[in-house]
Amino acid sequence: MRNDRLYPGMILVLIGTLFLLNNFGLIHFHWANLIYLWPVFLVIAGVNLLLASRRTLWATIVRVLVIVGGFALILFSNVGNRHNNPLYNFHYNIDDDGDDDDGDNDDDTDSVTDAKLNTYQQAYMPEVKFARLNISGGATTYKLNDTTGALFKAEAREYSIPYTLTTEKEDSVTVLNFDMKSHGHGSNNFNWSNGHSNSADIRLNNMPVWDINMRGGAAELNFDLSRFKIRNLGLHGGAASYKVKLAANQPVTTVNVTAGVSEIEISIPKNAACDIVTASGLTSTDFEGFDKVDNKHYTTAGFASAPNKIYINFKGGVSEFNVTRY
Repeated sequence: MRNDRLYPGMILVLIGTLFLLNNFGLIHFHWANLIYLWPVFLVIAGVNLLLASRRTLWATIVRVLVIVGGFALILFSNVGNRHNNPLYNFHYNIDDDGDDDDGDNDDDTDSVTDAKLNTYQQAYMPEVKFARLNISGGATTYKLNDTTGALFKAEAREYSIPYTLTTEKEDSVTVLNFDMKSHGHGSNNFNWSNGHSNSADIRLNNMPVWDINMRGGAAELNFDLSRFKIRNLGLHGGAASYKVKLAANQPVTTVNVTAGVSEIEISIPKNAACDIVTASGLTSTDFEGFDKVDNKHYTTAGFASAPNKIYINFKGGVSEFNVTRY
């Protein structure tokens, strides 16, 4: 076998093996490791280019060791740990009693003193029947699992970059823009300040029908939307961790997900009628209880005749994408 086919073939075999081991539960690979370790692929490509003209045994051994070592580093490293990775370092919150919620006994005094605590709010008016929430911001976390008497309320912990809240009207839809911006420029800026990242605990009024759009870089999102009427949900990001729980209380709920290196879990009711279409690269998927229409299309039994339907469209790179039932 020629060397120019050996190494790409080896990389494909290793990637395929990684997916198989993860799918069978023999390993649990945190895709967020790739956020920090993606330069490993540059090293692999660079070494192969430097030694491309070398046909000696030592050059072959070096190239094989670099490939295997690089994948071993990505697979077994600890950078995905929540204490080191921005995607997993967002869980610290202060309760009313002043205790920390991160489950440990660490002294988080620096985290509190470095952050600014702000509240953003928009009043609810009974004539608001349809509302759209646009969220943007990188390297931050968002939680939404409760209702409010206001139309929108967010309690934010801010470090270097503050949020902004603006409201506008588009025909019959009230539009809320909750952005994290820096120096008047566009959103999606990264906000890593002394190892800390912004976080926002969001609450919505459950009377209107909602469209929610999220755009961000390295972001973690945990949304329990089961008490809300969701018409459209858009999740768009690069390296991201998305966990969403939906109800099946609308004639049509559409979910569009576009992500790069991501871990995504969408929960739907056990009796929900759901249709999934995927268009992705190296993605590990788990759609328990779905019938396979083709390699990229899955649906639940009786979907066509169901009164309420959930459509999920997914486009991603190297991702773990699961749809679960509750």
